[in-house]
Amino acid sequence: MRALVLEKKGELALREIALPLDVGPDDVRIAIHTVGVCGSDVHYYTHGAIGSYVVRAPMVLGHEASGTIVEVGANVRTLKVGDRVCMEPGVPNLSSRATKLGIYNVDPDVSFWATPPVHGILAPQAVHPAAFTYRLPDNVSFAEGAMVEPFAIGMQAAARARIVPGDVAVVVGCGPIGIMIALAALAGGCSKVLISDFSAPKLEIAARYPGIVPVNIGEQSLVEAVAVATDHWGADIVFEASGSPKAFADLFEVVRPGGAVVLVGLPVEPVALNVPAAISKEVRIETVFRYANIFDRALQLIASGKVDLNPLITGTYPFDDSIEAFERAAAAHPEDVKLQILISSEKG
Repeated sequence: MRALVLEKKGELALREIALPLDVGPDDVRIAIHTVGVCGSDVHYYTHGAIGSYVVRAPMVLGHEASGTIVEVGANVRTLKVGDRVCMEPGVPNLSSRATKLGIYNVDPDVSFWATPPVHGILAPQAVHPAAFTYRLPDNVSFAEGAMVEPFAIGMQAAARARIVPGDVAVVVGCGPIGIMIALAALAGGCSKVLISDFSAPKLEIAARYPGIVPVNIGEQSLVEAVAVATDHWGADIVFEASGSPKAFADLFEVVRPGGAVVLVGLPVEPVALNVPAAISKEVRIETVFRYANIFDRALQLIASGKVDLNPLITGTYPFDDSIEAFERAAAAHPEDVKLQILISSEKG
């Protein structure tokens, strides 16, 4: 089967590769339609590793996807051939202690698409457990279906924040995940969300959403902006979504006493936290690693129309131009938020 293969750091190929397509009794086989280009995919392409996850052999990329079911296993009752679906890319060990505790996202044995050594799904077909496959409502497009995965991260962050209606939040980092966190926070009850970055084009896109207030930190201090917005009290919640070591310096300065800091962006190296500042304000610190038990909620929120992710799709490429899509993503054009690749031309 032809797929987009990361041969090694900096080298991509569209070529034939043997991928498992045997459908077990609890599985479905899916004709892939749309795949999003994620920052982790790009990082594997440009750096060959993310922390301890190292590309040591050719690996198919891609984990944000939607498609159509073309075969179902003997035990599958909730899905049928022809269903349009999106897929949660992480499959845990269902008997692990983490899964039994409901935190399967941190199961050490989780198998996650396009995380070495597991192949991703930038290919025409894939097999996946039905339990982690979700039917798309009729009003949700394939493009939106491929956005459920990154939006689920925003939803996980909002859930971990324990938002109280009316809260003022700050999101540090206006990349795709940062904007999705802001949208999830608004949907969760925040009255407004300040989002900071150096990228004026990305901030302009975020500002199109009512309730999101852009802060260009190349022109304005985030500390000052938050002080003005909160009458010098501080934000109820601060989400760190950039992963930049420099971003951690002001986190406890912009959060209010008794507020929460939610760490979402993953730094490539250990960073320092101002623990005395956190303790003096009795700040609650939460961390986010992917998501658990929230994928279906993310999908339903999109289907409700309360969250529109279409403005974040800033480029779409045919499968034959997948390498070009990754080259563009690696170039980090400031006007790009989310690029997608069409495997199939089926409408929907």
